[in-house]
Amino acid sequence: MGSTWKIVVTVSYEKRLKKFFRKHPHLLERYAKAMVLLERDPWHPSLRLHKLKGKLGEYHSISFTMEYRVVIDFVIHENEIIPIDIGNHDEVY
Repeated sequence: MGSTWKIVVTVSYEKRLKKFFRKHPHLLERYAKAMVLLERDPWHPSLRLHKLKGKLGEYHSISFTMEYRVVIDFVIHENEIIPIDIGNHDEVY
């Protein structure tokens, strides 16, 4: 079974990512593993995928550690996952 999802990285997310990893270089490997898993199976239990509420209600979130999350947008009809933001709970919500 090949990858059925494609992660589409925007310029704004790429900037957030670079800033995040300047502060947290030790999390790069955990993040990379989570992104591979996200492309293979967004519903894998270790990602703890969940739909957000309130002003971020159109988005979902995954966790790649107990503290850090990635807010994502599913474009289901095109099988795309678009990361929006990265950080701890208070930073992304």
